[in-house]
Amino acid sequence: MSATVTGEPSASSDPKPGLLRRLWERFGHLVHELGKFGTVGIIAFAVDLILFNIALAFLDMESLTAKVFSTAIAATVAFIGNRFWTWRHRARSNLAREYVLYFVLNAIGLGFSLLTLAISHYGLGSVWPVFKNPIVDNISANFVGTAMGTTFRFWSYRRWVFLNPDTQPVPASVTESK
Repeated sequence: MSATVTGEPSASSDPKPGLLRRLWERFGHLVHELGKFGTVGIIAFAVDLILFNIALAFLDMESLTAKVFSTAIAATVAFIGNRFWTWRHRARSNLAREYVLYFVLNAIGLGFSLLTLAISHYGLGSVWPVFKNPIVDNISANFVGTAMGTTFRFWSYRRWVFLNPDTQPVPASVTESK
């Protein structure tokens, strides 16, 4: 064990770092990614929320159509933020591949919002008319559905869109010969 000038043991002499340090070393990169993903998500959420309400109030769109419209634009904002900031440290594959896959997974994430919106607006709204109003539409689509979809999106983007260097897709021209 080494000692400092004052005779106290130095922190670097500890052969086993503390639990928090080990956890940070193991999951710190994930915390950084979650923070960046959350920041991009907040911006995209604001775009989605504003456009959804504009589509309902001023463009007189039906609720589900308004949600598809607002999510498509917000997803583009999120793609740019995630590709060039959140996961910029990850290997880049074909941009067209990433973009298409990103939007396919976003469509699945949108399904969560559409499902919660349809259940509240059309299902519950047919029984209790109070569920057929913009406030409830916002809660069901933009808070409940978005929370469910965001969890799916974070997992799926890390898994299939923005790849680690060691998980690059194998080119089609490479095949095993037996």
